[in-house]
Amino acid sequence: MKVVVGLSGGVDSSVTAYLLQQQGHEVVALFMRNWNDASVTLEDECPWIEDSNDALMVAQKLGIPFQVIDMSELYKERIVDYMFDEYQKGRTPNPDVLCNREVKFDVFMKTAMSLGADKVATGHYARVDSTIDENGKEIFHLLAGKDNNKDQSYFLCQLSQDQLSKALFPIGELTKPQVREIAKEIGLVTADKKDSQGLCFIGKVSLPQFLQQQLVPKEGEIVEIFKDSPLFAQEAPAFSSKQEELEYLSQKINYKKADGKVIGKHQGAQFFTIGQSKGLGIGGHKESCFILSRDMENNIIFVGEGHSFPGLHKKALKVDHTELHWVREDLKLKNGESMEVMARFRYRQSLQKATLYQFEDALYVEFEEPQSAIAEGQFAAWYDGEELLGSGVIS
Repeated sequence: MKVVVGLSGGVDSSVTAYLLQQQGHEVVALFMRNWNDASVTLEDECPWIEDSNDALMVAQKLGIPFQVIDMSELYKERIVDYMFDEYQKGRTPNPDVLCNREVKFDVFMKTAMSLGADKVATGHYARVDSTIDENGKEIFHLLAGKDNNKDQSYFLCQLSQDQLSKALFPIGELTKPQVREIAKEIGLVTADKKDSQGLCFIGKVSLPQFLQQQLVPKEGEIVEIFKDSPLFAQEAPAFSSKQEELEYLSQKINYKKADGKVIGKHQGAQFFTIGQSKGLGIGGHKESCFILSRDMENNIIFVGEGHSFPGLHKKALKVDHTELHWVREDLKLKNGESMEVMARFRYRQSLQKATLYQFEDALYVEFEEPQSAIAEGQFAAWYDGEELLGSGVIS
């Protein structure tokens, strides 16, 4: 079988290529040149050149063909511009999820197929499996990686059955220490290379610094809301339906300046996200202050003190039907149906017990326990055991 590997210059994709070669596949390495803006990278060198050189050395060591494809314009168009637009609207995008859906498993995959590939492999800590249903149709299952510390199935939550049918994740069965051990044993240059901490499309970059290069700073006020605010003393109304209750539970509180006290200034609401506590420059509090909400129109940030602040937690979130995606299309809920799942809305978040409720215009995720810092624009993903079933953008 001919497999094209997305060789990124890191240890994970390097070992991916090696494992496929050991399995007897014909392996071809493709390096994607990502979008890069030198004005916002944290180091002097251009990260993609360093990564490309490492990828080339790995390909030479393994004796496999190597090619660089320039995807910088595509990244700019599909990911970077989307990201700026989302921050400008006061939402919290996840570019890594988009990068997998729009680039790695779309344009990159199509490029690989045009080169005669049967499958595409990446260095994700995830697994793909398949079964045959009663109609003889092959169903693909996106499973969590065996390494609980590194499981990256969340980043693949927008993939389709067609994309999974052509995808391989060889290191999904391994732990990170095992991957590094293999790389050391065979003498790969990437064996001790640190994992990239940057955004998927830029590399070594500071997000606030990056956003400030692209979005215009504008001074605004920081307003503190207090725990004894009457906003938190209101009793829940009587609901005539489950949907009405879920709509209430998933709604954000619309704070006004008069609800609290001005305690500082900021340089633009678009540079911050819900639940953020760092970079606010607020002093004089026993506990950290967390962002509860952003009024984009009036450029006001609302904060509350402490992890347990009532305005920071919600029991439910909403996904509009236009933003809903089922990896397992055969399990898609119909209007009025519900399903018990485990869910998360951040990569590192531990899975939470929840119930999905499907209605005509939206799907709701109701959590057993209130969740902290649910932000519009994030991806919520839901699982049955190890299998990721679907996802959606929080509205």
